[in-house]
Amino acid sequence: MNAILPDVSLSETATLPAALDWVGMQGIDLPIRLAEREANGPWPASADIQVDLPSATAKGIHMSRLYQLLDRLVAPLTPERLRSLLADMITSHRSCDSRAARLRLDFALLVRRPALVTPGLSGWKRYPVRLDASLINGVFQLSARVEITYSSTCPCSASLSRQLIERAFLDDHGHDDSLSPATVATWLRQHASLATPHSQRSLARVSIDLLPTAPTLDLLPLIDRCETALSTPVQTAVKRADEQAFAALNGSNLMFVEDAARRLLLALRDSYRNLNIHVRHLESLHPHDAAAWAGTKKG
Repeated sequence: MNAILPDVSLSETATLPAALDWVGMQGIDLPIRLAEREANGPWPASADIQVDLPSATAKGIHMSRLYQLLDRLVAPLTPERLRSLLADMITSHRSCDSRAARLRLDFALLVRRPALVTPGLSGWKRYPVRLDASLINGVFQLSARVEITYSSTCPCSASLSRQLIERAFLDDHGHDDSLSPATVATWLRQHASLATPHSQRSLARVSIDLLPTAPTLDLLPLIDRCETALSTPVQTAVKRADEQAFAALNGSNLMFVEDAARRLLLALRDSYRNLNIHVRHLESLHPHDAAAWAGTKKG
């Protein structure tokens, strides 16, 4: 084990000289922690890590150096720690003339969410997150993408359902001028669901640029603002009272995919840089999805 082992990345040159944009590894498993108190982890993550290879004759980069640097990422993630990691990656590849490094982290936050109505009832909700960090020619950039699952009820379908219920009521009682409230209530209890609007689980992906000088990543405040804007985030543990409250939320927040995108845009555009929104309603009426995009220019 004391013998000097060959290292062809140093002793040989490329047989086909050419500079490469990025070289590294993808899908590295590791645990990460966040600096946020409510969701510090550790969370299982998958990392992609690369440096550029401007040296046309360099045989290859040093993969193990990148892996070891990433493995040191045990302290809670902050923008500054990510910038420092990228700088160390570049330094470790001076022999390859590297001037740029990038890192992508995919993980999911598990956050305990209370039920809508029932006291003391709560459950865990999963929020996928993607972080992209790069250091190129001394410029550090950091962005985050979060995914929020919510419910959407179609306004058109709701209107069509109400029309059918109206027609049915008139067919049964259109000539009765002496209806009591109790009679109407009884009819509604028996027939108000003869037509129901279609609802579906829906997905919002929201991407923003993070401030390089921020003390934390502040992912939970972003998620909370998205859920508040949409008003119908999917629930975890529920009892009948919570299910009824959720039905009321859906009924008072009818949404086309355009409505959902606009809600998020108006709620976020004044607070976040380089905002990008993609919403999908996984239609129960169609075998395809409805989708919308919105965002702001970088600045």
